[in-house]
Amino acid sequence: MTRSGGAAWDLTALVNAADPQAAQAERHLWLVRLAEWLRHEAPRAAPAPAPPAAPPATAEVATGTAAEAATRTPAPTPQPLLRLRLLLNMLDNHPDTRARVQGLLAAFWREIDAPSLFADFGFGARRSIASELVDRLHTRWLPGTPETDDLAALFRLLARPDDARWLEALDAELLDRLGVLLAGADWRRPLIEAIGLLAGAVQAAGHSPALRLRMDRSLRGENAFGQLGEAAASLRHALRDGRTGDALQAATWMRALLQACRRAAASVPAHLERFGVSADIVFELEQLERRADRIERLLACVLAPAPGPEWRSLLAHLAATLEQAGSVRALLGRSYSLLARQVAERNAEAGEHYITRDRAEYRDMLRRAAGGGAVIAGTTFVKFGITALGLGAFWTGFWAGANYALSFVVVMLLHWTVATKQPAMTAPALAASLPAGRAAGDAEIEGFVDRVAQLIRSQAAGIVGNLALCGPLVLAVQWLAGALHGAPPVGPGQGEYVLHSLTLLGPTVLFAAFTGVLLFASSLVAGWAENWFVFHRLDSALAWNPRLVALLGAPRAARWAAWWRGHISGLAANVSLGFMLGLAPALLAFVGLPVEVRHVTLSTGQLGAALGALGLALLAEPAFWWCVAGIAVTGVLNVGVSFWLAFKVALRSRGVHVADRARIRVAIRRRMWSRPLDFVRPPA
Repeated sequence: MTRSGGAAWDLTALVNAADPQAAQAERHLWLVRLAEWLRHEAPRAAPAPAPPAAPPATAEVATGTAAEAATRTPAPTPQPLLRLRLLLNMLDNHPDTRARVQGLLAAFWREIDAPSLFADFGFGARRSIASELVDRLHTRWLPGTPETDDLAALFRLLARPDDARWLEALDAELLDRLGVLLAGADWRRPLIEAIGLLAGAVQAAGHSPALRLRMDRSLRGENAFGQLGEAAASLRHALRDGRTGDALQAATWMRALLQACRRAAASVPAHLERFGVSADIVFELEQLERRADRIERLLACVLAPAPGPEWRSLLAHLAATLEQAGSVRALLGRSYSLLARQVAERNAEAGEHYITRDRAEYRDMLRRAAGGGAVIAGTTFVKFGITALGLGAFWTGFWAGANYALSFVVVMLLHWTVATKQPAMTAPALAASLPAGRAAGDAEIEGFVDRVAQLIRSQAAGIVGNLALCGPLVLAVQWLAGALHGAPPVGPGQGEYVLHSLTLLGPTVLFAAFTGVLLFASSLVAGWAENWFVFHRLDSALAWNPRLVALLGAPRAARWAAWWRGHISGLAANVSLGFMLGLAPALLAFVGLPVEVRHVTLSTGQLGAALGALGLALLAEPAFWWCVAGIAVTGVLNVGVSFWLAFKVALRSRGVHVADRARIRVAIRRRMWSRPLDFVRPPA
């Protein structure tokens, strides 16, 4: 194929290259070039001169629909349609060329495996989302070849997602002319075969244990999936024998079965929300729905007396499917949306325990936070001891992570709290209380503001309780050890290092924000772990395990299973957070990123140790107060980044778009101005 004039493509050279006797790959390559020629933009022409001014219209002409029709601008014809009409006109005027093109198209349709396009294109070959992801990456990055018998693979070279727009604009005249050009091709046979293949795939999905055991029992009893194959066979025989009435009856039966299959499949998500989500099951459900829709499209095309419009709709649908079929982001977004919601819902349920509503709950939060601060004070000394051992970077990070994880688990088991773990849990709970409607009432807005005030004062109580005990307790241990043994556990050298690392004048801001990301990531691990535990019904497995029942007895085994069900989320969150705080700096340093973590409670304990090592004279040094400022900023970023990420995930997982943003902001500002203490302590 050549170009003439630099920008314009040579249609004459293109049609002259059509050779019905060429090898299959060459014929396919000719079709690819033809599709590119249709899409190629024509060179821009110079603007036409303005038409002469029209005489002024009378009042009667200038009013009503006549004036509207005169000013209405017709929609421009898509460029591919103009080029397609030009191609058909050339073929009509050159019978020899037309015969070669028709021969090439007939050979193409005769040798290609057409059912693969209609039955396989746009669907995963396997039910695993991981294998589908790998396939999409291969399709996205590896080039295709025209040397193939698979029309689904060739279609990726022939079509583009934007082709759907101009295909939908094909008019009746062009459809008729294309039908004449393609006359003689047995177009119904591959569609009928594709219907059978799709019906078999839907039947297999419906009978798979992953879906069948999670469907509503009454809907599953209709056996719609089992009858799909019989309905497809009846349709195939009726169309083959020319029995139009029987074919219409079989199609009606098949449509009714598809509706019953959809109802059965629609009952699966309710089971998933109760008993845990699997991304593979969500992916398989979507594949089943889309295959049922494809069967409906093929039925309409096969049974239509004048199939031109149905073919147009089918091809436009296939072209539009290209964008979704190759999109990795779309695959992950659809398949994990329900899982993200499940994680957010479980975190929201846990987050309710971190929100204080009255003064009794507020005092309880202060007490639990103080207990958490006491544990973190001990964690601080263990961390200094691990660092003093001089181990390699990885093992220092590993044992530091184990120290953090053990401390966080102890805090959890004692029903105390670490303030920075709250935001990732409370954010989904706040998102669940958002006014969802566009016309939310004043009471609903005020209720949400109450929720914001409760969350802020709860978070403040958690941080105050942690820091109020952690820092002074570390300082007291330093002084007591110095008085008894002549030297504190943390020496002056380590104290100088703390002043150098925690100061606001260094990279503390970046490190604190990074720690907020780790705090959020631990909440995702917690939600995922609980979903995994519930999905595999491990609580039931533990409660009924013969060995465990024989060892503990049935009542104690049941309590043990219930304990794991109630604590798996907290254990996963605390262990994962601890090891991420310890190992992330070591692993990132391995790839050349000198990133550290800045946790507000741990940093406060370290600063208390530095004060105990260097003496009270440090209070007069600016370096100390720069570290205090760094800790304040660390607390804000730990909480803010973790909360913001969790809040965004919670909103997206629910599909919520915040309505009445301005009213919510005004209501929050009004509450802060009129009752500022609501954000600090609960009302009486």
